[in-house]
Order: sequence, then C-alpha cells, then structure tokens
Amino acid sequence: MLCEVQRALTATYCCGVRVENFNTRGPTMHAFATSLKRFLTSEDGPTAVEYAVMLALIIIVCLGAIQAVGTNANAKFNTVQNALT
Repeated sequence: MLCEVQRALTATYCCGVRVENFNTRGPTMHAFATSLKRFLTSEDGPTAVEYAVMLALIIIVCLGAIQAVGTNANAKFNTVQNALT
C-alpha cells in the first residue's frame, strides 16, 4: 500500500489524473537557477554592479566629508570654550 502511495505521489499521472509532485525543493531550485541564468545573461547584471560601485564610492566620500566637518566643528567649539574660560 505504501509503495502505491509513493508511486502515486511521484507519478505525473495516476489513473488518468494529474498528480502534483510534493517535492517543493525541485521547482524552487529550478526557478532560482532560471532567474540566475537570466540575470547573468542579461545586461542588467553589470549595470547593477556599476550602480553598487558608484553607491559605495558616494558613501565613502560622504563619510569623509562628515568626518572633516565634525573635526572642524570640534576645533571651533574647543576654541570658543578656551576663550570663555
């Protein structure tokens, strides 16, 4: 009885009726592989990488600018503090 159930679950058709495969890993992996293949063959992949590199460079420049402004502001506050005391 168990073998018949297993065969029915893995068969595409059983008694003329379509039986779904209950292995959810297969279709998900196939969809992932298909989307990965499409991503690698399209021009969107390199474009996305270029945008990521540009974003990283912009973030680095912004962090450097913020640090420079913070250092200058700290020096000014120290100058004012020393003048007041």
